[in-house]
Amino acid sequence: MSLDKQALMHQLAERLQQSDRLAHRAEAEAREAARSLATESEKKEDGRAALEFGSLATGQAHRARRVQEELQALTNFGKGPMPRFPRQGPVGLGALVDVSTEDEEGFAERTFFMLPVGAGTELTGPGGDGFLSVITPASPVGKALMGRKAGDTIEVTLAGEVREWTVLEVA
Repeated sequence: MSLDKQALMHQLAERLQQSDRLAHRAEAEAREAARSLATESEKKEDGRAALEFGSLATGQAHRARRVQEELQALTNFGKGPMPRFPRQGPVGLGALVDVSTEDEEGFAERTFFMLPVGAGTELTGPGGDGFLSVITPASPVGKALMGRKAGDTIEVTLAGEVREWTVLEVA
C-alpha cells in the first residue's frame, strides 16, 4: 500500500472547504429569507417562518465554525512530518490501514486513513483508483482499530450486526 498521505489530506481539506462554502451560502440564504419578510403584518403572519429561517441560519453558522475548526486541526496535524508506520506496527494517527471484511456478499478489503478529523469522508486513490474512508480515533471503527497490528481481528458493529474484520497491513 503506497498512497501519498499528503495528497489524501489535501483532498480531505478540499472537501472540508467545499462544505464550509456550502454552509456559508446556506446561512446567507436563510438569513436573507428571514429578512425578506419585510412588513410588520407579514412578520406577524409569518413569524414562525422567520423564526425557523433564523434558526436554520444559526445552525449553518455553527456548521461553518465546526468545519473551520476541523480544517485547522487538519492543518496542524499536517505541519509536522507525516508519521511512518512499519507494516507490522500498531495503528495510530496518520496510519493507512487495510482490513479484510466479511459480510453477506463475502470477503472484501477496505482501506482506512486514521486522521484527527473527517470521519466518514470517502477519498479517492491516485488516478481515481479505488476509495478509502477517513476514520478518527473517536469514531467506532477508529476506536476498534487504534493500537491494533497486522493480523489482529476486531469486532465492528454495523447496522446492529457484529462483524469480524482482520487488519491486513498498516502503513
